[in-house]
Amino acid sequence: MIAVIDYGAGNLQSVVKAFEFIGCRAEVIDRPERLAQADAAVLPGVGSFGDAMDSLKSRGFVEPVRQFVDSGKPFLGICLGLQLLFESSEESPGVPGLGLLKGKILRIPDEPGLKVPHIGWNSLTFSTPKSLLFQGLSENPYVYFVHSYYLQAEDSKVVSATAEYGVTIHAAVQCENLFATQFHPEKSGNVGLQMLRNFSLLVPGNDGRG
Repeated sequence: MIAVIDYGAGNLQSVVKAFEFIGCRAEVIDRPERLAQADAAVLPGVGSFGDAMDSLKSRGFVEPVRQFVDSGKPFLGICLGLQLLFESSEESPGVPGLGLLKGKILRIPDEPGLKVPHIGWNSLTFSTPKSLLFQGLSENPYVYFVHSYYLQAEDSKVVSATAEYGVTIHAAVQCENLFATQFHPEKSGNVGLQMLRNFSLLVPGNDGRG
């Protein structure tokens, strides 16, 4: 079972429906004790960094999420879920993130002709070697973004894809069993579905047929 973590800041049903569409069992969980029972987990999210961290804390998910990642099971952060994995964000000064990876979340700078938030389709540039999440995809695929803040990872080795929008956005990361995307795979058509399918193949016992 793939657990989709409900901490009050996620677009949960679109993620669940995307997994169901590719034949995978995904279930929304709102109790931390259920997380350890999952075979894989997804941390979605929309909204502000500080509010999301407050919700994770108040619902008791902070340590269970860290323990789940440490267990080696597949874990995927989406949009705000990517940002929360890092240390801090300019959106919420003084609020520490989960700190599972080193880096900062910065605001996309205001520039003439550049709309913030960044909403819409943008192309990815994959790092080499290609992340497990991106297997079977052609180069420079288009995916769907909605965000005003972007990741600047401290270690370039964890960056698995970038996008350009006034600045170079670290659009996806991978560190062993930990994956995350700034864009929304569940809203990115067949390209995004292939990413979710690749993620599901990391779940023990899943042969790609659900």
